[in-house]
Amino acid sequence: MYPFEAIIWDVDGTLADTERDGHRRAFNAAFAEAGLDWCWDVATYGELLEVTGGRERIAAFIAARRPALPPGVESEALAARLHRAKSRHYARLLAAGAIGLRPGVLRLLRAARTAGIRLAIATTSTPENVHALLAHVGESGLAEWFEVIAAGDMVAHKKPAPDVYLLALERLGLGAAACVVVEDSTPGLRAARAAGLETVVVTVNDYTRGQAFADAALVVDGLGEPGTPVSVLHGQLEGRSHVDLATLADLVRARHPESS
Repeated sequence: MYPFEAIIWDVDGTLADTERDGHRRAFNAAFAEAGLDWCWDVATYGELLEVTGGRERIAAFIAARRPALPPGVESEALAARLHRAKSRHYARLLAAGAIGLRPGVLRLLRAARTAGIRLAIATTSTPENVHALLAHVGESGLAEWFEVIAAGDMVAHKKPAPDVYLLALERLGLGAAACVVVEDSTPGLRAARAAGLETVVVTVNDYTRGQAFADAALVVDGLGEPGTPVSVLHGQLEGRSHVDLATLADLVRARHPESS
């Protein structure tokens, strides 16, 4: 018996390392297709990740860098058109097998299902991108493992606003104390905490490793696998080498002593 009922997952950078070799490449393909000479290198894209949401990211780039736009085209309309093209290129990359789940993710998902722990997603991405990812990684039918998929275009405000987490909680019919969150970024952590979710595990990646995560229950460089230990950046693994359901249970009890 575990002292929590659901795990709510972020997607990009958390379930899979989608940003550098997935979304970034897809953005650049969309720019080239539109005849634009824009190219987001790894460093530039890292800066743009401070902005959540793909359309918003394009708009922020236009506002900050003021690149040449096609004649007679409004920046907002261009951002929307480029984002649609980017989603198409991203789906192509996924279908080609360019991206996989992060180590330990499938193990923890399987363990949760076996234990009867519910699974949900809270992401700034679109439902289409989420389903495209889940259709091409892990096991067949992986999308069906998630009872709730709360996405950025379903709410008024994207992360770091709490809206998408509040939507996930509403659709799960659970209080915040009954859930654990797995995130990878400061905006995601802030969104979860603003929604009242206290037990947040952060699995950093190359883009988010230097961000501040003082409010997280645990910060690690991944979920790890048996025999492949993770590095702990904040918090305690209590003698374990990887993150498992027992780890999450200990974190919940520490944050919510009444659940013991």
